[in-house]
Amino acid sequence: MSNYRVGDELAPMVAGEVTRELITAYSQVSMDPNPMHTDEELAKAMGYPTVYAQGMLGMAMLARHLGQVAGMGKLHRIKCRFKTMTWPGETITCRAKVTAVEEKDGKQLVTVEIHTENQDGEPKVLGEAVFAV
Repeated sequence: MSNYRVGDELAPMVAGEVTRELITAYSQVSMDPNPMHTDEELAKAMGYPTVYAQGMLGMAMLARHLGQVAGMGKLHRIKCRFKTMTWPGETITCRAKVTAVEEKDGKQLVTVEIHTENQDGEPKVLGEAVFAV
């Protein structure tokens, strides 16, 4: 039987500071050639204060958080939407709250509302995930 209950907030994970180096490295490993993430001059010319992190970087942080909570290979589904841009210098924390616990096909499944937020509590990536217990 699951130890999770609807309304439980899972232990948060501080993913850490988003640096320009992290953004550049993620651009390389994700094969995302968008220069808005790596070219400071272009980002400023387009009206942004600086480069910004990929939305998928925030989603990757959430997936890592869920892997730590549930264990590797237990994540069944994750879906996200990108609410606001993540800037270099922000410290990102991942959070999850249980919204459903059910048994399906002999497995205990936990549905969680997930999000990343910066040090000021501003949400960045919002979503939902399901993992097996």
